[in-house]
Amino acid sequence: MSSASTPLAPAMPTPDHAAEELRLRRELAAVYRLVAHFRMTDLIFTHISVRLPGPEQHFLINPYGLLFEEITASNLVKIDLAGNPVEDTPYPVNPAGFVIHSAIHAARPDAHCVLHTHTKAGCAVAAQRDGLLPLNQMNMEFYNRVGYHEYEGVALNLDEQKRLVEDLGGHPVMILRNHGLLTVGETPAKAFLRMYYLERACEIQTTAQATGAPLTMPSPEIAEYTAQQLNAEDVSDFHDEMALDLAWSALLRLVRRIAPDYSD
Repeated sequence: MSSASTPLAPAMPTPDHAAEELRLRRELAAVYRLVAHFRMTDLIFTHISVRLPGPEQHFLINPYGLLFEEITASNLVKIDLAGNPVEDTPYPVNPAGFVIHSAIHAARPDAHCVLHTHTKAGCAVAAQRDGLLPLNQMNMEFYNRVGYHEYEGVALNLDEQKRLVEDLGGHPVMILRNHGLLTVGETPAKAFLRMYYLERACEIQTTAQATGAPLTMPSPEIAEYTAQQLNAEDVSDFHDEMALDLAWSALLRLVRRIAPDYSD
């Protein structure tokens, strides 16, 4: 990977692409601040990336060394699929972030945003043989919709990219066994909301297990039906088409209150 300090001559974006990049920078910075606010961080580690418009296959990722609460729209690093910075930046990029995120961005055209965490609850479920269980309505959003990737050590080897992509398949989320959680989305908003509820599902599971009481789960048929409802697969009499936009708007209002500098 090239040094972050290597002088570069960035291509000039078109006006439309420049405006879209600024919007995505602010949206991604908002997600970093929300992940920090909801205590899903691991100091300066883990990553959230977003694909930029244009044929160059560039994407934004966090500057290695900054806490998520320090991320702003302007200090996000733009890199290519080889992990090289494409604009001058004083910051390096975490190699593990490059290995995981570039593989998924390259393989999944719909995965415009990729979000990865190492939370306590997420890591606990990632250590369980049976993975995520349909113990609650929040858990059932992901029923039959979770990929699982076996642990291969710290993600520093390019050879692992093929297996990461194969294990994710077409799923919206993946549990990296003995490691953590990963979500993808067509937008940063979708990737964040999936992670928020995947994390809540893991918290519910570990809390329920910790009581020691016998656990009850719905039938596979009900779990699958609930997953279809929660994934807007048109199986119910009523549909809430506003939910995502309303939730994201509320979260942006929260970010503006708690971290008004995120958009700088």
